[in-house]
Amino acid sequence: MTRSALTPVLAEASAAGRAVAAFNVIQIEHAEAYATAAERVGLPVVMQISENCVRYHGSLAPIAAATLAIADACAQPVVVHLDHAEDVSLVEEAVRLGLTSVMFDGSTLPDDENRAVTRRVVELCRAAGVSVEAELGEVGGKDGVHAPGVRTDPDDAARFVADTGVDALAVAVGSSHAMTDRTAQLDTDLIAALSRSVPVPLVLHGSSGVPDEGLVAAVRAGMTKVNIATHLNQVFTRAMTTRLEASPTVDTRKYLGAARDAVTDEAARLMQLLALR
Repeated sequence: MTRSALTPVLAEASAAGRAVAAFNVIQIEHAEAYATAAERVGLPVVMQISENCVRYHGSLAPIAAATLAIADACAQPVVVHLDHAEDVSLVEEAVRLGLTSVMFDGSTLPDDENRAVTRRVVELCRAAGVSVEAELGEVGGKDGVHAPGVRTDPDDAARFVADTGVDALAVAVGSSHAMTDRTAQLDTDLIAALSRSVPVPLVLHGSSGVPDEGLVAAVRAGMTKVNIATHLNQVFTRAMTTRLEASPTVDTRKYLGAARDAVTDEAARLMQLLALR
């Protein structure tokens, strides 16, 4: 069994001056691609199941069971992570099912409530040996915590970690979710300041919009977990479409297999990039 909690995987990466790639699972082919990529490059990986993915499948259990089985068969450490969970009952289910990490997203809650609920999630998960990632939230009425212009204050971030006891913190430094072009410009000076102030690993959300050189600069400045979803969905969709256009078929294995292979290659490339290899 090689499933792992998030905390030791990030601690090892931080000590080595590299970051860990975190990729979203939607279909089972995604999880298979990430496991193959991890074995190819000899690096750990985080497989993330979002609350949106749970809604798509109708429940957490089936996709979690498949992802956990793939993680257990992988020769590299795999964190199976519940991403952007806003429902505490879903966190509780994830813990029961054996996921090894959760990200509780209270960013839309009032600040005091976010801190209180996040602290309760940490207490629940710590008793089960499950790591917790969270984010500070929309302090001061910000227009979306991951809008491009939003920035996390290092002092606020340090206080949030002290108040909640989280194991990792998602911070706003210039990226934005669901970008389909890689044009985001990160504030690496802020990342460095956050790294000095915050005593837990930093997490970059919305990394699909960040070009390769920006990702490398972010890791060098102190980012330890890097979430990439939309970019790999683009790779998946392009490969599937290309395969169908070249050779139409009703055999779903043909075009989903092509998509899985393409995602494997790009995931492996990104894992090495974030490891600064």
